[in-house]
Amino acid sequence: MKRSFFLLVLAINFLFNYQLSAQSPTPQPPKINAVSYILLDFNTGTILAEQDIDVRVEPASLTKLMTAYVIFDALEDGFIQMDELVRISERAWRTEGSRMFIEVDSDVPLESLLRGMIIQSGNDASVALAEHLAGTEEAFASLMNYQAGILGMENSFFENATGLPGSNHYVTARDIATLAAALIRDFPDFYSIYSERSYTYNGIQQGNRNTLLARGDGVDGLKTGYTDAAGYCLVTSAIRDSTRLITAVFGTNSTNTRAEGSQALLNYGFRFFETRRLVSVGQELESARVWGGEPQSVSVGLPEDLYLTLPKGSFDQLSILLNVNESIRPPIAAGDEIGKIEILLNGSKIYENTLISLNSSDNSGYWRLFMDTVESWFE
Repeated sequence: MKRSFFLLVLAINFLFNYQLSAQSPTPQPPKINAVSYILLDFNTGTILAEQDIDVRVEPASLTKLMTAYVIFDALEDGFIQMDELVRISERAWRTEGSRMFIEVDSDVPLESLLRGMIIQSGNDASVALAEHLAGTEEAFASLMNYQAGILGMENSFFENATGLPGSNHYVTARDIATLAAALIRDFPDFYSIYSERSYTYNGIQQGNRNTLLARGDGVDGLKTGYTDAAGYCLVTSAIRDSTRLITAVFGTNSTNTRAEGSQALLNYGFRFFETRRLVSVGQELESARVWGGEPQSVSVGLPEDLYLTLPKGSFDQLSILLNVNESIRPPIAAGDEIGKIEILLNGSKIYENTLISLNSSDNSGYWRLFMDTVESWFE
């Protein structure tokens, strides 16, 4: 028999032990003096504020986020090592723009170049890393575009590893926010470099250009950028309590505008929204009868963690509908689909996913099969 029921907020409170607050009006997000910008939640991907997020823009040094992603991926796969030496070419040494001041024909530890690129935004370090991994910067750019495709960055294309202007070098705010989230998710051990406030190489100390790191309100990355054509840009991530937000701001007119605009977006997101993990992967939501199975029931759950981002005070308006298949027969393997889950906010569906079996159930003996068959007639 099909089993469906609503678990109202009291059940949610009991099941997940949340303290809920009264709902209050959510104001419109702040307007930022920028070409484009985005504010999104890291865990759910929910966009909380946006302006022209699919318009192609020049990324300037935000390009180095993808350069870092490719290098991190190669490190994870063992193609390169942090402690190996990188020979500095004349091309890398001569690269214009921001620098970490490496010397031509010197051998520099890869880890030093990585920090020089992330903290000091060194173009020379970016080219040196690109050449070391792929042979040439042009070949490295093909790896950047390959990774962009995997990550779903549909409106981005990279011609170089630095972000110096190119005729066909562009990103969007949506794509860069996607990349920032992937860096945090895929490389948590390396991500901590983005929070370092300064770095010294060759006797020269340079500070991280992300001034929001100094404010002590949860900001722990990511990257600044500037060229005449791109304007002042900033990608930021901050975490407060269990909520992490990401902003990407493009085309402002000053370092102060990009910082203040990013801060305003973060404050708005943290003040008026919250993210909660309602269900953990592997958590039992219900027990489902398996007719003719041994054991006679399986646990029902979700194939992934369930996070929701909602305006503060909205979680007490949620209803959860579990629809478990009416006749489950063995064999059932862990991971098999056995129903659907829907979550409604004030009667409107905001989430839907598959319910799966969390364990297996095999065919029982003939006597149990007979008894279950008779019982199912009465059911």
